Amino acid sequence: MKRISLNDTAVDKRAREFVNEALDGKRRVEELEERFGSYIGAPYAIATSNETAALHLAMTAIDLKRGDKILCSVNAYPNVPEVVRHFDAEPIFVDIDPDDYNIDLGEVERILAKNKSKKLKGAIISHTAGQPTDLERLYQIAEHYNIIVIEDANDAMGASYKGKRIGSLEGTITSFSFNPHKASTLNNGGMLVTASEELNERARLLQANAMIRSEWSQDGGLGYIYDVVDIGLEYDMSDIEAAFNLAKLEENDEAIARRQEIAKTYYKELAKVPHIELPAKKRDHIFTKFIIKVDKNRDSFARELYKRGIETGLHYIPLHLLSYYKQKYSLRVNDYPKALRNYQQILSIPIHAGMSDEDVGYVVEQIKEVARSRG
Repeated sequence: MKRISLNDTAVDKRAREFVNEALDGKRRVEELEERFGSYIGAPYAIATSNETAALHLAMTAIDLKRGDKILCSVNAYPNVPEVVRHFDAEPIFVDIDPDDYNIDLGEVERILAKNKSKKLKGAIISHTAGQPTDLERLYQIAEHYNIIVIEDANDAMGASYKGKRIGSLEGTITSFSFNPHKASTLNNGGMLVTASEELNERARLLQANAMIRSEWSQDGGLGYIYDVVDIGLEYDMSDIEAAFNLAKLEENDEAIARRQEIAKTYYKELAKVPHIELPAKKRDHIFTKFIIKVDKNRDSFARELYKRGIETGLHYIPLHLLSYYKQKYSLRVNDYPKALRNYQQILSIPIHAGMSDEDVGYVVEQIKEVARSRG
């Protein structure tokens, strides 16, 4: 029986070469930052140990404080509200657009119009599955209500909005991941990009314990003298991880093209399959995930696919259903009805550059067989 993983775990020759060079002492972090900034079209890029570190560093850079409020989708990965809570600030959950699974901008506008608190500082906007939210409308709302926009592009590295890469537009800070939501254990890595020189300098300072070091010099400078001027953390990426991620960056456009090719096959072959609804494509989409809807007992559908060797995922369990947030904010199951309805049906199926045409065909045939068996 074939086994089709949800995510690509292959390591190519280029990645191995880069890692070996790093093991021999070649520095790669600065090169990765320069190449990434150029790729995205952003003047400043800072490598971090993972995507959560990038988001946490973003919160630190904007000086998030206790009691501040940050809007975010109730359909986000748990690290989004998590980084807000670590500052004793408050995430304000927002329901979703049921078609593209991104935050409902109409709800965002309604919340901001009713808001009387000066503590509502900004929003973390997640680009779910590789399809950006309507950024033109988002930026207009943010400007009107004077809020900071942090873009969570962990699913959207290389994605574009109206011809421009995510991260090069009007967001205050954008975070990326080289390993979206721990898709594998081979590597980690995040990236924070911004067009603000001030935020870049602050994030750079905070990235390594807010430590300022002296330098060795012939004039008597002592390289082991340092001072700490703020509260930071260790967010930095190692040269070994940077080497691996540099290789991944080089092949990112090729990987996107392959996923889009697989998506075309899914749209064609699964279009009329009973009980299956395919994802709405409203804007440019790089298909980091391919999320279908199953109208009849999603969990048994997933179990049957697993028996046939096909791994599936759930992106995501709405945050208001998770114990911590449900209890902390006394949230009810029906508080976010669109996210709840989606949650009951959504299922991520395999889509990654490591899939062969044979793999894709196998996934299609097994989905068809399982769907037909359900009457």
